[in-house]
Amino acid sequence: MLSDTTGCWTPVALSADLPAGTVMPARTPAGSIALWRSDTGRTSASADRCPHRGMRLSHGFVRGEALNCIYHGWSYGQTGSCVRIPAHPGLTPPESIRVATYAVEEADGVIWVAVGQPSAETPRFEGLTPLRSLTFRASVAAIEASAGAKATAEGLLNLQKLRLLLAPQDDDQTLVHVLLQESSDPSDRISASRAADALRRLAEDLQRKGIA
Repeated sequence: MLSDTTGCWTPVALSADLPAGTVMPARTPAGSIALWRSDTGRTSASADRCPHRGMRLSHGFVRGEALNCIYHGWSYGQTGSCVRIPAHPGLTPPESIRVATYAVEEADGVIWVAVGQPSAETPRFEGLTPLRSLTFRASVAAIEASAGAKATAEGLLNLQKLRLLLAPQDDDQTLVHVLLQESSDPSDRISASRAADALRRLAEDLQRKGIA
């Protein structure tokens, strides 16, 4: 599955869940990241630790085109360089103060992040639109066993009326993005949401029993 290897794209969130001027935690095969969108709508992915005191940057805040640490307010631009230290307003931060950043792409309402150099373009799911994301406390194998289907190399599980985009997490958890046909009506959306919840319960039950 794509998200298992460095250099491949991982579907970390839905575009609709990251409004302008916000930051959220997300996970990649390399660990946690701070996923953020600037006030002008540009999406970035940074390592989730401030180099100053190690505070999680996903607990911080976005101001303008920079991500700010909640602890002492150190600010980082989209390239990862420190652009402001509030305690020393006249200081130009040295280039050595920076956080790691990762490649980010948005396609068809999904935000993808790659750790390392991407080996291919982001997967495209034309004709599909995101509905919601939820976390299954179950492995991909348990989800596949519950669904009676195998995910594609892109992590897409094709079911009768919905598609599930799977992103493995730590501790036998899987982030699942529910996708629907763009032509779906409100009743289809309700049915798909209920079907995803039912599959989650079944997969988690299999995981607890150690069947998958």
